[in-house]
Amino acid sequence: MRAGKIAAGVLLALVALTGVGVALSWAPDRPVETLTARWAPLPSQFVPLQGMQVHLRDEGPRTDPQPIVLLHGTSASLHTWDGWTDALKGERRVIRMDLPGFGLTGPMPDGDYRLTRYVSFVIALLDQLGVQQAVLAGNSFGGNLAWKVAVDHPQRVSKLVLVDAAGYPFDPASMPIGFKIAQIPALRPMMEHTLPRSMIESSVRNVYGDPAKVTPELVDRYLELTLRAGNRGALVERFRQSPSGEFTAQIPQVRQPTLILWGGQDRLIPPDNALHFQRDIAGSRLVMFDALGHVPHEEDPAQTVAAVQDFLAP
Repeated sequence: MRAGKIAAGVLLALVALTGVGVALSWAPDRPVETLTARWAPLPSQFVPLQGMQVHLRDEGPRTDPQPIVLLHGTSASLHTWDGWTDALKGERRVIRMDLPGFGLTGPMPDGDYRLTRYVSFVIALLDQLGVQQAVLAGNSFGGNLAWKVAVDHPQRVSKLVLVDAAGYPFDPASMPIGFKIAQIPALRPMMEHTLPRSMIESSVRNVYGDPAKVTPELVDRYLELTLRAGNRGALVERFRQSPSGEFTAQIPQVRQPTLILWGGQDRLIPPDNALHFQRDIAGSRLVMFDALGHVPHEEDPAQTVAAVQDFLAP
């Protein structure tokens, strides 16, 4: 999408917000220590890795030879997988974390947000946890990361689950306003010091098929974890350093059994992208959820995890 088009849309949105009397809220960064009580109760833990304290939850039987590793999308956190984890952890080891630049983990110490840097992070985390091979599942950016790990380190990934995954250049039907602002350098100072709750609510509603499912508690989570010190600057850098479709040509190199899940109401990465993945990954299986949006695993965990359980069944 052209920068001018994005900028015009953002400016119009900001004018509209001002016109209805919604003022930008002063919102300074919050130290991670002020957020852990609410967002990192047990079984959360913080694992030292690559100069970061990685917020992690590792649940289920340690005897599982191929744990399920869940990778969230942009501006999300490990909490987006709560429903799937509850359904899977009785029989499977389930590992999820806040990726660098998001949630409570916070920014990369070296400021490197290229996709290849995230791949090295995932492999280092698997090594630290003693996981030789895993089922990787990822949503949006996390899906892009999942299939890139599978291509670069095929021996470490047994199966792949892609949930409204990034990977191809795409033209959104609608993009959350926070993502638009993060891609315009001139608006970065505003983004790093202001964060209206209304903007977060609008952004979350934008990625749900049924916006009525977006609760005040859900908006609280996205708002407070975005305010974690360093996360807003990291978001700007990730968009700048990791252009959409950078490694598209490698997608046909995926050799692992792959399940593709997609929300039929996804307006950020439209459903035609699901068909591209199905075409390019040999033997892949596609399940479409007509009523759900860009985060179907969060919007309807029970319906979506049932497809995963069927895929993983012996």
